[in-house]
Amino acid sequence: MAAVAAGVVVVSARDAEGFRGLTASSFTSASLEPPLVLVCLDRLSRTREAIAASGAFNVSVLERRQEFVAERFAGRAPLVDPAWRAVPHELGANGLPLVAGCVAWFECRLQVLHPAGDHDVAIGEVTDAGRRDGDPLVLWDRAFWGVA
Repeated sequence: MAAVAAGVVVVSARDAEGFRGLTASSFTSASLEPPLVLVCLDRLSRTREAIAASGAFNVSVLERRQEFVAERFAGRAPLVDPAWRAVPHELGANGLPLVAGCVAWFECRLQVLHPAGDHDVAIGEVTDAGRRDGDPLVLWDRAFWGVA
């Protein structure tokens, strides 16, 4: 799978302790009508638990210079904190965080979680979305790249 280039996103949710986030490279459109997206979530992730409990999540498509955000929510950055305190963000209309400066974003209402091995496939209905100019962050061959 390292030979498959993929965009890098941060998925956000909220639980009783606050905001949660995880980095994913398995994110895609699932339907145009109604607008549905899907993302694969590690079954052991607290973000996955928060999405299952709350029924909502946001997706921020990262910009090339946001590799540090991808590393942070993948659990690889120094002094990793799975919360959002040190990550520049804004709140979407649904009250969940979106990474500030991301190239695109989606606010979603969870439709279903499908088991898929050690992950769950979350399908969400897009309730709001937007796009900004920028060079998206891409994962290819276990390294981060830009498109431009």
